[in-house]
Amino acid sequence: MDRAPRTPGRGRRVWAGALVSALALALPLAGAGPASAADVNNAKNAGFEAGLSNWTCSANSGSTVSSPVHGGTAALKATPAGQDNARCSQSVAVKPGSTYRLSGWVQGGYAYLGVTGTGTTDVSTWTPDTGSWKQLSTTFTTGSNTTSVTVYTHGWYGQQPYHVDDLSVFGPDGGGGGDPEPTVPGTPGGLSVSGTTASSVSLAWNAVSGATGYTVYRDGTKVTAVSGTSATVTGLAASTSYSFQVAATSAAGESPKSAAVSARTKDDDGGGGGDLPRHAVTGYWQNFNNGAAVQRISDVQSHYDIIAVAFADATGTPGAVTFNLDSAGLNGYTVAQFKADIRAKQAAGKKVIISVGGEKGTVSVNDSASATNFANSVYALMQEYGFDGVDIDLENGLNATYMTQALRSLSAKAGPSMILTMAPQTIDMQSTSNSYFRTALNVKDILTVVNMQYYNSGSMLGCDGKVYSQGSVDFLTALACIQLEGGLDPSQVGLGLPASTRGAGSGYVSPSVVNNALDCLTRGTGCGSFKPSRTYPSLRGAMTWSTNWDATANNAWSNAVGPHVHALP
Repeated sequence: MDRAPRTPGRGRRVWAGALVSALALALPLAGAGPASAADVNNAKNAGFEAGLSNWTCSANSGSTVSSPVHGGTAALKATPAGQDNARCSQSVAVKPGSTYRLSGWVQGGYAYLGVTGTGTTDVSTWTPDTGSWKQLSTTFTTGSNTTSVTVYTHGWYGQQPYHVDDLSVFGPDGGGGGDPEPTVPGTPGGLSVSGTTASSVSLAWNAVSGATGYTVYRDGTKVTAVSGTSATVTGLAASTSYSFQVAATSAAGESPKSAAVSARTKDDDGGGGGDLPRHAVTGYWQNFNNGAAVQRISDVQSHYDIIAVAFADATGTPGAVTFNLDSAGLNGYTVAQFKADIRAKQAAGKKVIISVGGEKGTVSVNDSASATNFANSVYALMQEYGFDGVDIDLENGLNATYMTQALRSLSAKAGPSMILTMAPQTIDMQSTSNSYFRTALNVKDILTVVNMQYYNSGSMLGCDGKVYSQGSVDFLTALACIQLEGGLDPSQVGLGLPASTRGAGSGYVSPSVVNNALDCLTRGTGCGSFKPSRTYPSLRGAMTWSTNWDATANNAWSNAVGPHVHALP
């Protein structure tokens, strides 16, 4: 959130545009067909157990590490830097006129896997950053005179290091030798239900030797893949019975499914957020004067159900925050009046919370001590001012492990009625491996709503893998889909937009576009070219920056979006 509007895109348009070019290179995943008895893995040192033997990495970008590894004791780590994308390659002997399956396991930053010199069509595949091992796979056919190809991996400019392990070029023996192909693991045993809520079921099972991951099925349909021996399936209907199975996976494929277990979700408790309405509108209130209308809390339009006071500030103690009312900038607004106005809003059924961060926020929670300081200081502000909870709007980095610890500690102090909201930037919610997304999933049981900022971002990937430009219905719906299908309950997803063209550097859309996106997601109407595979009637609602910019524009945003949100199914 901006104390002053930002420059549009903050440089992200170049990055997203490059993704369009990269995306054009990717081919759909395909199997290589049944393997013959003579098929082998033609890659050498495919698990990097012999260091970088047989591999060449650009600009000395590659090394082997002992953690994380997918199999064995080593894996490749390659780090893009400057104009180098950390390309590591190997020449592989192949048989002319033959089909091969190229596969490998990747983790970390953006990772690409491909082959050149096939004599036919060179292919590649890629994935955005991932916090757990993920298999990339594609196929290629060699030309009539092709006896060797170059297999490569690389990352992406300016992104984090990537890891590769257990690479395979599986097909007819090219005569160059290679590594053995891994075997399919056994079927998992001991599948059991470890917990249920109104919208989720938690499962656990026994580990399988040789497995590198597990796939969870609900009523015969794959719903999630994990690397450990437990998973929580979300987005379920209340008071409904489901059947679950799990299969083990490795580079060789997937095991048969386990015996099924049944679980019934609990009765619907109305969703998170205490006594909030089913569909809610969040607005940020500015504790500073940046040219927008100066407001008191009592001036905030009645359509807002959650008022986020922006912002708490960092102190000299790591993780700790404080709040100082800008009385001078707010025309003499006193602390006593501020507290009284909060109580009056709460008496009218509204929630008032303290927001931590903003564009210039420097709060850092990176260890247990700072997590404790954060929880204690936020709770002290809740006690002093009567805030109902906290909003996390950290736009300069977030540590999922210790922010999770901090929020759970705060929840233990504040109790189950605490409101917890988040306002990540679009880039923060592109993948469940991103720290913000991981934090949201980690605290899902106490989370009220994530109001992602659909602005100041440029183009971004939707859940269908296509790139969408901000400022459209498709941008809102296709990016919301990532959260809705990535583990958050629909009641925990909101659409965050600027209240006016002056509220952000870019990304403003008219209230009618916001309403169309809400209808598309909840009713299946008003969609653009992107149409979600299902509807999400319990979608929480919408958010805006800010109530002040809304007031500057005669409350045009809240007068249009507010009633529409409250009338959603």
